[in-house]
Amino acid sequence: MTFTIDGKEAEARPGTTVLQIAREMDIDIPTLCHHEALQPYGACRLCVVEVQRGNRTRIVTSCNYPADSGMVVQTTSDRVRAVRKLVLELLLARCPNVKIVKELAQEYDIHEPRFKTGNNFCILCGQCVRACREVVGVEAIGFASRGVSREVAPPFFDPAKQCIGCGSCVYICPTGIITMEDVQNAQYHSPGGGYAMGSQRIMHNWKQTFRMAECKTCGKPFMPQVQIDYIAEKFNIPRAELEVCKTCKP
Repeated sequence: MTFTIDGKEAEARPGTTVLQIAREMDIDIPTLCHHEALQPYGACRLCVVEVQRGNRTRIVTSCNYPADSGMVVQTTSDRVRAVRKLVLELLLARCPNVKIVKELAQEYDIHEPRFKTGNNFCILCGQCVRACREVVGVEAIGFASRGVSREVAPPFFDPAKQCIGCGSCVYICPTGIITMEDVQNAQYHSPGGGYAMGSQRIMHNWKQTFRMAECKTCGKPFMPQVQIDYIAEKFNIPRAELEVCKTCKP
């Protein structure tokens, strides 16, 4: 099927979104909550475009809007830029010190928001929550509270018992507010009782500490032991295959 985007004819497969086609055509549409590994979410509203069908036009989120024959899409119309500027102004007021927000705001000539400023570093994009649920499959974190008090947290704000220390939330976070730390020669509770020395991974935001497994070949710590246990059980993979780091795998 064919449609028009920014005056250019485009072809799309059934089920393809406007954002996918735009990126294939090197048309820049900003996003903060979209990631190829996750289902489209449409939370940040930065990817809005203007779609015309017949005499009717409307603003839609391109990340989850399916391309269709005959429609006309504009990615930089005055209406589109007005919506994006308002969204960025709100984000800049909430997160004035987040690098990616400041950079996008400057692109749209926004320097000082009209709204009361805070000092948050979480933009509520939901990528960490969705990666934990959709990719890892443990749902260790979620959204808590509502409105301006909304935040990402483990259930009841307690240490995240379901977390396996994989770090997916850290890697996918666009602002860097989620942090983890690998500590060498740390003391931990031994499964057999008492204490032992070894490497640990600390997930600071989720208040959890994990013992790191050591590679059976080179001896270097490379993955939380609980993550190995989880993968072995979920995917029925022999544990011996998981106890060797990527460098030492044949």
